[in-house]
Amino acid sequence: SRIINLEKIERGVSMGNTKIRMQVLAALFAAACAVLAQLIIPIQPVPISLASLGAMLAGGFLGKRYGFLALLIYLLLGAAGVPVFSMFRGGIHMFAGPTGGFLLGFAPMAFAVGWLCEKTEYKFIKLFGAVFLGNLVCYVFGIAWFVYLTHTDMWTALTLCVFPFIPGDLLKIVLSAFLVSRYRNRLLRIR
Repeated sequence: SRIINLEKIERGVSMGNTKIRMQVLAALFAAACAVLAQLIIPIQPVPISLASLGAMLAGGFLGKRYGFLALLIYLLLGAAGVPVFSMFRGGIHMFAGPTGGFLLGFAPMAFAVGWLCEKTEYKFIKLFGAVFLGNLVCYVFGIAWFVYLTHTDMWTALTLCVFPFIPGDLLKIVLSAFLVSRYRNRLLRIR
């Protein structure tokens, strides 16, 4: 009876440590998104940024729950005025601009990537598909907001906000699928 109680205690401590480790990793991925957001090509109306790579990696490495948490932290910091968005910008007004839908799409993208990745065996080709579909979630949020805000038609929105980004996004998708397939188990200490 006493041995069983000790095993339950050890299991509880281990689960608590795992939860704390995942929360710390979520905070670190939020910080990584802030750093990656500063690596940009400033085209108009939506700059090319590596922030979406951070969302892809957060979902792939941390799964749906903690990937979403990482991007929620990132977005809340930005909304509070911390300069974590591209070109060291922050503030709630960032969500009202042409990139607002893409920013808001990061957390659902991380959730979708994480959820889809959790359904794979973390093999590269399946991860590629999961991250690709997760990226589409961000496009839906971004395009919907851009069309609403600018009163443009869908073709114009796609021409301005999607087509120029496809080559870079494909590279980010390949990179994130590779990194997750190669290093996820090491980062999370999965044997």
